[in-house]
Amino acid sequence: GAPFKFIAILFIDTGRGVPALLLILLFGFGVPALKLPGLPNDALFWGTVALILSYSAYTAEVYRAGMEAVHDSQRAAARALGLTNWQTLRYAIIPQAIRNVLPALLNGAVSLQKDVALLSVIGVREAVRAASIYTARTFNYSSYIVAAVLFLVASIPLARYTDRVAQRDQERRLQSSR
Repeated sequence: GAPFKFIAILFIDTGRGVPALLLILLFGFGVPALKLPGLPNDALFWGTVALILSYSAYTAEVYRAGMEAVHDSQRAAARALGLTNWQTLRYAIIPQAIRNVLPALLNGAVSLQKDVALLSVIGVREAVRAASIYTARTFNYSSYIVAAVLFLVASIPLARYTDRVAQRDQERRLQSSR
């Protein structure tokens, strides 16, 4: 109902409106500073929570847009077959929406993989942080090149896979329209 819709809108607007870096700082430093019993104080945990909150807000919007992109005739056809609203969503709308948004979701995964580097601002040791520590000790900046190569090794195959999925989907749509 209305309260659930309000909470969802508030979550999505907040998750998309606050920069991921600020969420990481708020969660990575702010929550542990509260020293609440029963909650972890690990920076990696809270940085991960911040990234999950940020990216889940964007992902929710991608799914919403994908569901809205399914033509109204699909809903009407499902209803004409006697499907309930839930069955219409489950069997007609959501499967088409997922096919529509898969390239956007895979691009989001590429972005998330790169944004993990933001966790270095709260002391999490990942590739960029490790490169910074090495450079500070040795004054040798080649470690940044190694970190960049690591990100490229992880992101380029995923980006190419995303392109291949989008291309196959486009070919499938062209064949089905003939």
